[in-house]
Amino acid sequence: MIQIHHLTLSHRKDLRPLLTDFSLTLHPGDKAVIVGEEGNGKSTLLKWIYDPALIDGYAEGQGQRILQGETLGYLPQELPEAERKTRVCDYFNSPESFRDRDPAALSRLAARLRLPAELFCSPRPMETLSGGEKVKLQMARLLMARPDVWLLDEPSNDIDVDTLEWMEDFIRQCRGIVLFISHDETLIEAAANRVILLEQLRRKTASRWTVANVPFRQFMAERSAGFDRQAQLAQSERREERIALEKFRRIQQKVEHQQNAISRQDPHGGRLLKKKMASVKAVERRYRREHQQMTEYPEQELAILVKFHGEQAVPPGKVVLDLALPELRRPDGAVLARNVNLTVQGPEKICLTGANGAGKTTLLRQILALLEQRPDLQVCYMPQNYEDLLELDETPIDYLAPSGHKDDVTVVRTYLGSLRYTPDEMSHAIRELSGGQKAKLLLLKMSLSGANVLLLDEPTRNFSPLSGPEVRALLRSFPGAIISVSHDRKYLAEVADKVYALTADGLQIIYS
Repeated sequence: MIQIHHLTLSHRKDLRPLLTDFSLTLHPGDKAVIVGEEGNGKSTLLKWIYDPALIDGYAEGQGQRILQGETLGYLPQELPEAERKTRVCDYFNSPESFRDRDPAALSRLAARLRLPAELFCSPRPMETLSGGEKVKLQMARLLMARPDVWLLDEPSNDIDVDTLEWMEDFIRQCRGIVLFISHDETLIEAAANRVILLEQLRRKTASRWTVANVPFRQFMAERSAGFDRQAQLAQSERREERIALEKFRRIQQKVEHQQNAISRQDPHGGRLLKKKMASVKAVERRYRREHQQMTEYPEQELAILVKFHGEQAVPPGKVVLDLALPELRRPDGAVLARNVNLTVQGPEKICLTGANGAGKTTLLRQILALLEQRPDLQVCYMPQNYEDLLELDETPIDYLAPSGHKDDVTVVRTYLGSLRYTPDEMSHAIRELSGGQKAKLLLLKMSLSGANVLLLDEPTRNFSPLSGPEVRALLRSFPGAIISVSHDRKYLAEVADKVYALTADGLQIIYS
């Protein structure tokens, strides 16, 4: 069992509250998912539970964490910087639990995670692996350690569909405690039996948290129904209040008119009207007390996103890409696939999927290099690793309005506000933002660029389950062409017109 008592988390720089007086008890068999909008402190909470020192650089935590001898295992959202240049073989030489494993056990572990067994002994630096391979290798090290409490920050990031299904089964069947964050709604719906919702309200000046002991889909349905009931009750009470107030004002006006019209020669009538006005004032005071006790309209955090414009459209008959690649090679020269052919026409939405390490990101980068040479196309790229495009020491305003002109800055501030950035966050260094906030920044840049072709590498990987539906609808409505890499099953179903699997023998159509 793990207990958290009266935890308060806040940003050091702007003192913004992330979590206030949070308490939680988790028992073996609990599979709890933390959900909330980007930047609401989900990763910060998970880090604090694992090791409070991990948040010291940017946040402050006050509260009590109680363990009863449990060992904790932590999967970070991104591979720690200190381990990125580490060779894979060295990465697995540090835990005693790994060195003690016989080759047969390592082969079984590799098969579970759909990894080549020889990868454990590879001299390749960790940073050269695909995103999915990094996640799988971190999971492999955790599986060897056999923790009692699994703290997983986006374990579904970048892993292929078969491994996603394995991850669902693993979380469901785990006998210990699993506390995880994920953007993958299918995984959440299949694996979580408890939901922890973190919200930022009143322009991020107040925090609210909810713990529900029900599956995610049931939680969202009950939450929506509860908001609807509360809104209807609040509306009904205010309608009844308006009717009563109108009646009250007519009476008040009548008494005031009688007071103004009464003759000084009628003192008895004046005393009666004075008493009547005192009664009217008493009714007014009662209405004011009742108004304070009325049901409030439901307050909820809404995911507000950008829009693309019609001038970004691609004509239906225009050939955006006609690719015929004899060989797809990794930067080190290794052949990943042969006979890679792909044609994209008009505003098609194409998605590439396949096993981790198959070369999807490599292929997308080669397509980018080809399309950037086309003067008739305006191309924007969203990499899997946001640091490839973002200068982390810049602020969001610097990134979106490099001219620094007052009018440009004003427009950018308006757009960032629509994405729920606070004024302080607009002036923070980009490195201090969450993964989802960085993703929103790139989406906003795309919408402002006028691009008519988007190349997206795992575009939904850092968006919360609350933002996910809006992001998918946004991309589905994009009037230009999209070529993307994704393993997000809802993205595949809702956005893609055609889905291809990248194999050693080229691209194989899955559906169109």
